[in-house]
Amino acid sequence: MAEVKELKDSYGRRLNYLRISVTDRCNYRCLYCMPPEGVECISHADILRYEDIKFLCRVFRGLGVEKFRFTGGEPLVRRGLVPFMKELREEMPDVKIALTTNASLLVNYARELAEARIDYLNVSLDTVDARKFAQVTRLGRIEDVFAGIAAAKAEGIDNIKLNAVLIRGFNDTEVPAMLAYARREGLLLRLIEFMPLQESIWTKDAFIMGSDLLKALPDGASWEKSEGDGVSSNGPAEYYVNRKTGDRIGIITAVSNHFCKNCNRLRISAEGKLRTCLFNPKEIPLKELIQSRSESALRDAILAAAAAKPRCWDDVKNGNIRMSGIGG
Repeated sequence: MAEVKELKDSYGRRLNYLRISVTDRCNYRCLYCMPPEGVECISHADILRYEDIKFLCRVFRGLGVEKFRFTGGEPLVRRGLVPFMKELREEMPDVKIALTTNASLLVNYARELAEARIDYLNVSLDTVDARKFAQVTRLGRIEDVFAGIAAAKAEGIDNIKLNAVLIRGFNDTEVPAMLAYARREGLLLRLIEFMPLQESIWTKDAFIMGSDLLKALPDGASWEKSEGDGVSSNGPAEYYVNRKTGDRIGIITAVSNHFCKNCNRLRISAEGKLRTCLFNPKEIPLKELIQSRSESALRDAILAAAAAKPRCWDDVKNGNIRMSGIGG
């Protein structure tokens, strides 16, 4: 298979980052994600096997993709994920491997993740208040999250980011507490604008603009723009550092000042569908090509999909996306 050094779309954006959902299942029932009874899950028979995902990664690697992030649902509920990540690391030592998790099961996998030399670990945590956490997750215990993060740190995983979606009336007053926790644990906090993914959940009243997030930071006058997060420079966040304390924080303005012009990512669902933009309802089914190991046909399908990637998410009108089925 001929190698393409740079996979690009029709607007010249280099697409070198692939997010792969390994399951749509989750051990939480978060208020803004799904109903109390959960949602109908994809059959185990319909999701990609690890052998399929590895083949997919090989093809994308040949197209110049440099970073693979594994998501869900909650990816750690799928048995065998961390051993698979270790195998992928052995085969592709030069790629960046990342995991997004709610960290509730992390204490059981921290050592193996360290052995896999994971490059990035993102923890979705919208509150550090135990009562609110139990309320929003319906099933979660914040103590499990704290224990998981502590275990990861103890194993030497040091590039840990906390991702918090800011929602007015729920956690908008918690920024100082979240920042204090991040400082104490040596983590990087990132505040994310509430995106209009599901019409039944998102409201303008709950939305907080990124510029207002900045104003809500403690000791506001001491924050100034920073160059990147100190590790990588090609993510969606804008970073700020506090001149007095040295604290760092990231703000992701996915709605008010979106980063579409620099978007470098593609997404694969657990059942092998390619989505070129989170908000684009059009998905390209790749499962048959993957399972038949049709390298050239799969490569051509990926190239065609990349060429059709929308210029910007606000060109696509879709307000009813269920993130548990796509991957965070």
